[in-house]
Amino acid sequence: MRVGVAFRLTALAGLLTAAAPASERSELDAVLESWDRDEHPDLRGVVVVYDGHRVAERYYNGASPTELHDIRSAGKSITALLVGIAIDRGEIISVDDPVSRYWREAAGSAIGAVPLRDVMSMRSGLAAFDEDPASPGNEDRMDASSDPMAFVLQVPSANAPGTHYRYNSATAYTAGVVVAKATREKMSSFARTHLFRPLGITHWEWQSDASSMTKGQGNLSLTTRGLASIGEMVRNNGRVQGRQIVSANWVAAMLAPLVSIGADDPYADQYGYFWYRKVQQIAGLTLPVSFASGNGGNKIYVVPACHLVVAITSSAYGRGYGQRRSEDVLKRVLAVEARAGRCQTNGRP
Repeated sequence: MRVGVAFRLTALAGLLTAAAPASERSELDAVLESWDRDEHPDLRGVVVVYDGHRVAERYYNGASPTELHDIRSAGKSITALLVGIAIDRGEIISVDDPVSRYWREAAGSAIGAVPLRDVMSMRSGLAAFDEDPASPGNEDRMDASSDPMAFVLQVPSANAPGTHYRYNSATAYTAGVVVAKATREKMSSFARTHLFRPLGITHWEWQSDASSMTKGQGNLSLTTRGLASIGEMVRNNGRVQGRQIVSANWVAAMLAPLVSIGADDPYADQYGYFWYRKVQQIAGLTLPVSFASGNGGNKIYVVPACHLVVAITSSAYGRGYGQRRSEDVLKRVLAVEARAGRCQTNGRP
């Protein structure tokens, strides 16, 4: 048996605080402990936050609270937050602006004419399909390029912007370039000053590419506690300990369902600005869940109706069970909270 390690009742990422006595959350502990016996040795950590307090936490397969973990495409959701902060600061004017307003070199290219709202809802229209190695905008081809920025500018259109959902990393990379161009600094530096440091997150890494651009499509490494802190900020409409990190208006716009994707994605109903949404039916309750999602089962689940955030790190990269397992963890946590009467069906999604 692979033994997990539980941590309780200490500050989370320097900001979140202790909550109920351990006896009142023993069922949650039992739920997390049950994954000690999981047949796959690649679950890393789970942190559960209720109303700003960490109420359960467990690590698996040798992981610890300080372990940095590549959250893969869940990093796209962090890029969305940074776009919002840049808008709040007046450095990006509007999501209606075309990419070329900020990335001047994109003028005349397919991506240059795309409004930011279509970039962040994966409706850029680019001929980019990450599951097809022959696709002009395939992620692996972009990563292998000696100049990823030039690579993106050469990707042609397949559809008119705003007409067709196609999840791909080239589009999310573009959002990161826009943040860097608009703020005149590396996106990782902008994130440090305006997102991570205000949240008390000091332990993180964000990779840059051959163009020296922070990878807006992912490759961000955080601790599980760091993920939970970000999720709690989102649940609290962009606010942490009386400080507005990102505007409530942006959080609402970011999480608003824009595209129905349930026919293509078994784990989500809709997509917003690099954030997913799914309605879970738990113990007779209808519970909207907004979430960031990365390959392998890396998640930030935000459940306003239950005042809850569930952060999960997992290294099951490229393995379908990673996504299933994380959703199973969420559902079992929600079942505990629903039975305890801590969920309300009138919670704001």
